[in-house]
Amino acid sequence: MQFDLSDQKLPAVNSLEIDQEVQFVPVKSLLPANSPRQAGEDIEHTRMLASVDQRLPPIIVHRSSMRVIDGNHRLGAALLRGDELIEVRFFDGSEQEAFVLAVQTNIAHGLPLSLADRTRAAERIIASHPNWSDRAIASVTGLGARTVGNVRRRSLGGGDGEVRARTGRDGRVRPLDNAEGRLRASAIIRERPGASLREVAREAGVSPSTVRDVRKRIERGEDPVPSVRRGRGDGSGVKSFGVGGVEGPRLASMLRGLQSDPSLRFTESGRMLLRWIFSRAIRSDERLDVVGKVPPHCTYIVANVARVCADEWLQLANELEQRTSSPG
Repeated sequence: MQFDLSDQKLPAVNSLEIDQEVQFVPVKSLLPANSPRQAGEDIEHTRMLASVDQRLPPIIVHRSSMRVIDGNHRLGAALLRGDELIEVRFFDGSEQEAFVLAVQTNIAHGLPLSLADRTRAAERIIASHPNWSDRAIASVTGLGARTVGNVRRRSLGGGDGEVRARTGRDGRVRPLDNAEGRLRASAIIRERPGASLREVAREAGVSPSTVRDVRKRIERGEDPVPSVRRGRGDGSGVKSFGVGGVEGPRLASMLRGLQSDPSLRFTESGRMLLRWIFSRAIRSDERLDVVGKVPPHCTYIVANVARVCADEWLQLANELEQRTSSPG
């Protein structure tokens, strides 16, 4: 199965521009990374990279501080080999943005960040970007949105201070509590039942999906504001009732990162693992295409097959999480 990764982009709120020009920089002029890895550098991985004959990808460096953002192991490998120069792509941005980029790149390729690393990274990003939604931070750290919400509540003691709205992964700003917007939407719908979703959304200051939900609630004779939303917001800009699940970084970004990882590209076992993963990964557009092709009498069987496979993937994820979080 072939994946076209060229048209996939990271969410707008997480898009950080890196200079595409590759430059040769003296190894000794660089500072070690402000890494999200609490355990520090893995010397065995550094030695493995030092032994690779092929050209390694350029590292990413914060221009103003000359501190490594992504590629600390590759820098260590260059030092072990006695290289004087190393290929670098520069990032121009704040130190807070540099840390976000470090987390973003480290969950997409190379040695995986442990659950503790990602949780600690989420705490730092919540502190530096309090206006980012739970799902936006989840897409950077590889945690679930609910997990990020729990981290936020622990970090902030249950409150958000002066934050009244958060920016989602799509770059849109949404209020933490949209109860007032739902009430405005319900009033408009009752006054003008023929108004379009977008028209009501624009006037009420909410999303079309929220208007759709309000309209359905009115038709069922229910309160337009769900009880779980009265007096508080979930901070993610999405419904908190009946909707959950893990939101990690986009599939294409993770697959691209795995493809570029030297320990996978340059070893037979690594290439076998890549082929195994790519043959089993399912994109959303593929899923939608498959749904329409399943004969009606096979739907329950295929659904059960999907659930069994999903359970195996979850078990694999749990075992990998346990391995990366264990001291050994």
